[in-house]
Amino acid sequence: MIFGRQSSSEKSFWVYLVDRILVTAVFVSLFSCGGGGGGGGTGGTQISRAVPWTAGVFQPSSSLAAQCASPRTGTDPGTGALFPDRQGSVASENDWLRSWTNELYLWFDEVPDSNPNNTATTAAYFDLLKTPATTASGNPKDKFHFTMATADWQALAQSGVSAGYGVQWVVLAQQPPRRVVAAYTEPDSPATAHAANLARGAEVITVDGVDVVNDDTRSGVDTLNAGLFPTAAGQMHTFTVRDSGASTTRTITMQSAAVTSTPVQNVHTIATAIGPVGYMLFNDHLATAESALISGFNSLKAAAVTDLVLDIRYNGGGYLDIADEVAYMIAGAGPTAGRTFESTVFNSKNPTTDPVTGKPLAPIPFHTTTQGFSTTRGQALPTLNLQRVYLLTGSGTCSASESIINGLRGVNVQVIQIGSTTCGKPYGFYPQDNCGTTYFSIEFQGVNDQGFGNYPDGFSPQNTASNAGVSVPGCSIADDFTNALGDPSEGRLSAALAYRVGGACPAPSGLGPQTQILAKRARAGAEGDGLLYRSPWRENRILRE
Repeated sequence: MIFGRQSSSEKSFWVYLVDRILVTAVFVSLFSCGGGGGGGGTGGTQISRAVPWTAGVFQPSSSLAAQCASPRTGTDPGTGALFPDRQGSVASENDWLRSWTNELYLWFDEVPDSNPNNTATTAAYFDLLKTPATTASGNPKDKFHFTMATADWQALAQSGVSAGYGVQWVVLAQQPPRRVVAAYTEPDSPATAHAANLARGAEVITVDGVDVVNDDTRSGVDTLNAGLFPTAAGQMHTFTVRDSGASTTRTITMQSAAVTSTPVQNVHTIATAIGPVGYMLFNDHLATAESALISGFNSLKAAAVTDLVLDIRYNGGGYLDIADEVAYMIAGAGPTAGRTFESTVFNSKNPTTDPVTGKPLAPIPFHTTTQGFSTTRGQALPTLNLQRVYLLTGSGTCSASESIINGLRGVNVQVIQIGSTTCGKPYGFYPQDNCGTTYFSIEFQGVNDQGFGNYPDGFSPQNTASNAGVSVPGCSIADDFTNALGDPSEGRLSAALAYRVGGACPAPSGLGPQTQILAKRARAGAEGDGLLYRSPWRENRILRE
């Protein structure tokens, strides 16, 4: 879930990839997806059929846009303009998808040219419009192809609001025998209310009477998905859970609500014999994160921390400009002055110009001032001026989060990775609306100051046992659900603190990179570092055998 470059009017967003039914390297131009300028929205010219299809011949996507099977009416809340929709068909929407992909998709020349008139839904046709190639490890080259309802995307990207309980589940295996546990919770949410009182490590045993571990019937799996991942506020479901360390279970009922993400949590200082260490849990590169990050870095600066442990194990990405701000607040001006945080590379049709904004391509510098997401634009950012940083990672660390790693490594700030292999998303896109659906299709690759951006299999701690991505100093450590995040006894934080003193790792216990979950298609995860489910970026669900 990467978000990309942004100015006050142009917000780049590196996609949240990961593994939440929400799931983050560049979301760009947030409201280039908003439906656009003036126009009808009142049911204009009737379009009864799609443009005749000829393989290899493409109409301009601009001539095919907003020809909708079900046109919207009224005013787009994202732009304040009337919806441009006019009457069309599924085939005309598919026509637009085909041309838009050919113009902007990073690997447009690897996409099979399928007849848009032969696919019954836009969702099914969009699934065809990506490269079938794989990486060196055998993972799909494009693991980040997905859609959202535009209204849901706007609500989430602007304010971090999504339907749910405020608990982030980790599904350690999607097929029997399953294990589903709570990774963390949002403050003041249904999950933390007195009736539920969920905390990290709570394991789900049943959902609405269905056995989470063993049930593999279609009706049972549908019930599990409906209960764990509600699609709207006001849905009531009953769970049997076993709290971490408990020998008995309890039954709770939760009603889904519109939950606002708290992207920065648990900022505090850990006293050690060789100086204070800052800890910060950073879960989302959302717009609301900017002010919270600045507050957190200011408090750690006041505490004169000598090291920072930034916990991004569940951070699927978001606005690249916020990742840029974070990198600068860690390193300060010394190593970053005049250097590039990230440059974007588009497809071969667009070697020098951003095809969406029309602007010349230029390196993105390290931001020294606020970008105006949730604070006043142009204010000086606080800095810790650190030459190294400890990052706690997992398979849910993706997109903009990986850009922090790559951007700092590009200016020779030492990154020490504790946890497991990240998702592998050096790519990004401009979310694009058409007819009420926002499409996320890879449009560019990000590279650092040294021109490096080739990490499709992720970053891995150097002692990762197998299937490693790009090697980074640090330790392979499984996720520890028996201790609270930020507790010095928690496995990954404990390993970071020990490495800081002696430079040594315990025996590897984390996982190598997992095949990333595609929408509604996945393999079972291995226990130790499950696949994090957030909210509606991707429809990753419990699967049947």
